[in-house]
Amino acid sequence: MPLYRYTASDKQGKKSKGTERAAEPRELREKLREKGLYVIECAEDDGKTKRIKLNDKQLGEFCRDLGAMLESGVPLIRAVKILSQRDMKPKLKKIYENLYSDLQSGLMLSEAMTNQNGTFPVLLISMLKASESTGGMDEAAKKMAVHYDKSHKINQKVISAALYPAILAVVTLAVMLIIFLFVLPKFFEVFNDLNAPMPLLTQGVLNLSMAIKNHWKIMLAVIVALVLVIKALTSQENVKYKLDKLKLRLPVAGKLLKIIYTARFARTLSSSYSSGLSMIVALENTRDTIGNRYIASQFPALIKSVREGQALSASIEKIDGIDPKLPASILVGEETGRLDSMLESIADSFDYEADIAIQRMTTLMEPAMIIFMAIIIGIIIVSVILPLPALYNTIGAGA
Repeated sequence: MPLYRYTASDKQGKKSKGTERAAEPRELREKLREKGLYVIECAEDDGKTKRIKLNDKQLGEFCRDLGAMLESGVPLIRAVKILSQRDMKPKLKKIYENLYSDLQSGLMLSEAMTNQNGTFPVLLISMLKASESTGGMDEAAKKMAVHYDKSHKINQKVISAALYPAILAVVTLAVMLIIFLFVLPKFFEVFNDLNAPMPLLTQGVLNLSMAIKNHWKIMLAVIVALVLVIKALTSQENVKYKLDKLKLRLPVAGKLLKIIYTARFARTLSSSYSSGLSMIVALENTRDTIGNRYIASQFPALIKSVREGQALSASIEKIDGIDPKLPASILVGEETGRLDSMLESIADSFDYEADIAIQRMTTLMEPAMIIFMAIIIGIIIVSVILPLPALYNTIGAGA
């Protein structure tokens, strides 16, 4: 059933825009008329309209609320209607309204979520689709709520870890600009007035200070242009692929990033497989949740290997970028016949290790930024101190 975008007005003449599924425009008008709306114009959505994508926090809230209501005996369509009536952002509210409309038209929840054109991730749709045929949608929703909550916490810790160095970098830049634009020019005027000789380092700092002061507009334009060029380059898939591969080769951060990527891999694989999905489908769902294109590019070979009958542990061991502890732990689960419970245990273990890895990254970045700031300030101080003896000599000779 096609999706239509419409502009309509109510009896008071208030206009509103939205989307609705209908077999044809006539049916669309009848549906909206029942809601007290009258179509002004409508057009079939070609799927090119930009859709919002729910983040992990929003997905966790959706799954948790849905699972709780289904567990309490609330029918699915009623549960989605309750969600759509809550106070939330208009775009998010519209998503729930579209879900409710599709459920009213007879679609399954997984089909209604697919119709949102990328708003819901394939992993969640697959999990709920499996539960629709086997029952236990409430359990599947609650399990996915835990999955997205943990994923959200890890992502927030990564953001928090990068926040302090970013703030310190901004402060360092602000201090440098103040010194170069306002402090150093006045100080160096004394040297110029007395014609005192200046060391090479001092002259270099002076030249940089005057360049920033006199040509800051040009420098700002160059910086903006560089940022735009870098942004354009990094938006290309081949560049993103190479950067993701490079991240794994970094001296210290690379090892820590591998733990974070492995934690995502283990958590998603555990959630998918323990919910009854086949291992092939679980691996396909896992590929897009790791967050590294280089690792994801190795999944076709991994899936092919498992499909041909090779052990999961041996197949994962070939992936570059996954912590060796994961295939070793999976091997134990395969040998004991408890792969599902072992995957859950591995996921919890790597979640903990990811927390430790993020803390280590923060611990490493903080002193690195402080040392960098100290070096910059130190160079400025030395450049000011070096010419002082020559300045004293000049003043003494003049006296």
